[in-house]
Amino acid sequence: MSMILGVPAAVLFGQLLLGIINGAFYALLSLGLAVIFGLLKIINFAHGAMYMLGAMVTVIMFDAMGINYWVALVLAPLVVGCFGVLLEYFLLRRIAGQDHIYSLLLTFGVALMIQGILTNIFGVSGLRYSMPEIFQGGFKLDFMFLPYYRAWVIFMALLVCFGTWFMIEKTKLGSYLRAGTEDAQLMQGFGINVPLLISLTYGFGVMIAAFAGVLAAPIYSVTPVMGSNLLIVVFAVVVIGGMGSIAGAIITGLLMGVIEGFTKVFYPEFSSAVIFLVMVVVLLIRPSGLFGKEA
Repeated sequence: MSMILGVPAAVLFGQLLLGIINGAFYALLSLGLAVIFGLLKIINFAHGAMYMLGAMVTVIMFDAMGINYWVALVLAPLVVGCFGVLLEYFLLRRIAGQDHIYSLLLTFGVALMIQGILTNIFGVSGLRYSMPEIFQGGFKLDFMFLPYYRAWVIFMALLVCFGTWFMIEKTKLGSYLRAGTEDAQLMQGFGINVPLLISLTYGFGVMIAAFAGVLAAPIYSVTPVMGSNLLIVVFAVVVIGGMGSIAGAIITGLLMGVIEGFTKVFYPEFSSAVIFLVMVVVLLIRPSGLFGKEA
């Protein structure tokens, strides 16, 4: 068996694959947080709950209505996105313009409520969602086995990340979003419904988290606490990339997944803390993050 840096190649590339998959989820969730904070200045601590809701809605749709994976891939994020729009309209809008701590506490409370309600209904043992038949099997490479579904997750994550970046940075709609959040009165003078734009932006950020949840459902055990376990790591990724930086969230999410994967090979005991160490180092050197704008 070939060795790389004293480690079997199959083990090294296997952990690299796992790191890229984790990085794909980090990138998607960080992207949603970056969209919400960068455009709306809302610290969305309910983001992990929205990720969990995406997975839970997928399972419930299949069990209760027989809705397959492909329909759930579109429908579940839309359902959770609509919930996000309602959350922004009825709750977050009431504290618009206040200190960031208010949005943090409000969304944290909402996340706890959602998690508590679903825990009482479904428990914490976890629900299973069967892998779609089309993704059974995988690619047999020389150095490792790549399951089809893992490749699909990476492809879809990159597609959604690039599409979101392109929409916000390169299209007229994206320019409306940026302008509407920077100078609402001016945009309203041009006939733009800024409150609706803000609600839809929050809903879109939530949809990205829910989409990640749908992708995760066939891989991980679906439980009401699956989002809370991931949220702190994702916030660390966002801080490293730069709060509100769309490109920073995507690149840093993928990079941190790879770093975490390699750490599991060479120093497994440190793998759960390496992202936080990177965050500390980055904040000491560049407080605005790798891709953030200096104040």
